[in-house]
Amino acid sequence: MLSEEAWFQKQKDRIRKRLLKYTRKAFWMLPKLNKPHILDIGCGSGLPTMELARLSSGEVTGLDIDQGMLDVLRGNVEKAGLSDRVKVVKHSLFGMEFPDESFDVIWAEGSINVIGFQKGLQEWKRFLKPGGFMVVHDETANVDEKLGQISTCGYELLGYFGLDVATWWTEYFAPLEKLVLET
Repeated sequence: MLSEEAWFQKQKDRIRKRLLKYTRKAFWMLPKLNKPHILDIGCGSGLPTMELARLSSGEVTGLDIDQGMLDVLRGNVEKAGLSDRVKVVKHSLFGMEFPDESFDVIWAEGSINVIGFQKGLQEWKRFLKPGGFMVVHDETANVDEKLGQISTCGYELLGYFGLDVATWWTEYFAPLEKLVLET
């Protein structure tokens, strides 16, 4: 039997799955990559991590500081038969210790705001292989400023899209609120 916390996380992930279509949309904006090595920073329970492994046929390293979430990810990876392509790393997004030019793609869904948008772009760039890509999901505040920081930090913007408040509310927050009220 699941603990209340585990049950709640499972239900929350069920709701979070509604947003995977945006993970796929962002991934499909990238040029075709042959079995890329992807770093998913702030992976949490790893729904996007596993989706990236499926989409890319590459290797994905999911990094997070929360051991409980990493345990959920590790269990889901084993159940999905992705243990040979998904690596789970417990570490803060501050002071990451990977060799330079380790990854074809750095993926950060909702985590770059912890370190700061520009600082994340600058500090994480060294982990990208030449010609690599960074995909970032961040809050919608200061979009024009952030778009400018992308080129200032030496990246070329391939594209971007935003989700309006109504979409977030309908697809995530309202179902999550309902779940919280029911528990």
